[in-house]
Amino acid sequence: MTARKCIAVLFSGKGTNFAHIVKTLHVQELEIAVALTNNPDAPGIAVARAAGIPLEIVDAKQFASREAFDAEVVRRLKRYNPDLTVLAGFMRILTPTFTDAIAAINLHPSLLPRHKGLRAIERSYEDEFPEGGVSVHWVTSELDGGEIIVQKRVAKAGLDFETYETKIKQIEKEALSQAILYVLKEIEDEK
Repeated sequence: MTARKCIAVLFSGKGTNFAHIVKTLHVQELEIAVALTNNPDAPGIAVARAAGIPLEIVDAKQFASREAFDAEVVRRLKRYNPDLTVLAGFMRILTPTFTDAIAAINLHPSLLPRHKGLRAIERSYEDEFPEGGVSVHWVTSELDGGEIIVQKRVAKAGLDFETYETKIKQIEKEALSQAILYVLKEIEDEK
């Protein structure tokens, strides 16, 4: 029997996608070795504490550069030796200091390569395409530019923005869970 896979989860805000991973995958399918946030006031901190998951808080404002921040994040993550790092609402543009050292996937609320960066849900809703959706992709030094692992779609016809946004947030959780399990299986198969 193979050892249980371990992941690290990075978040910046409420931690709703992090909470979904805790509820649906943690213990049952994998172990969350550590949660890390760049925001000392992130509501998601309570999710980690409630689940007894080790927590690292690395306040981005305490670092002189992105590279210095990324180096500290890498240092902290390596102590836990995760099989995979998952960015679940981690609102940082990462430098090669991170991307060259850590195998990570990211959840993004648009059908990449459309609408990279901020306000993706709003921009997706307003574009000319009949569908929007979410993507989970490998993290590279190009913002939202890594190879896509999973995409899920939402038809926009007849939806007001609030309904569209709710649907996006629902399929985000499904896509992220699916991508995590897929990548961990690929890692296992390569061994």
